[in-house]
Amino acid sequence: MHTKTSLALFVAFFMAQAAAADQSDLRVAVMKADESLFAAVFDSCDTAAVAALTVEDFEFIHDKWGQIAKSRDEFVKAISGSCERQKQGTDFKATRRLINSSIAIYRMKDYGALQTGEHQFYRVEKDGTLSPTEYAKFTHLWREEKGRLLLAKVISYAHIDGSRPGGTQ
Repeated sequence: MHTKTSLALFVAFFMAQAAAADQSDLRVAVMKADESLFAAVFDSCDTAAVAALTVEDFEFIHDKWGQIAKSRDEFVKAISGSCERQKQGTDFKATRRLINSSIAIYRMKDYGALQTGEHQFYRVEKDGTLSPTEYAKFTHLWREEKGRLLLAKVISYAHIDGSRPGGTQ
């Protein structure tokens, strides 16, 4: 009996370790995809990268603006327009920072991952300083295709002008 109990505990321990490693790998993959997408949108205005990081039937819903995009093409077109307005000086350059302590990631069996969290948006001033413009919560659904995580759905909500309530990250 003692040997069976020890063996069961041993197996349970290694299964828990494997599950934790799997969750850790998923978190790393989602965070890398998130960072790549938002760098393409805000830092480099790289619409080819945005297209490569989203699914064809991409969808974006925003609490203030409604349905922003019903497809990858619509989303890329919106990003392209924003980048062009920045070049013309009509729009300001912005950036986004995750509030890392708010991020939760869940595996979605046979699909990919669900990511929830909070982020703060900033205006990038000419001298490089950041001025807070908006805080929001988000839910992202990432679809795994050919071993890569691609953004499939965005729900962006609870927008507040200025800084995050409490002001801490």
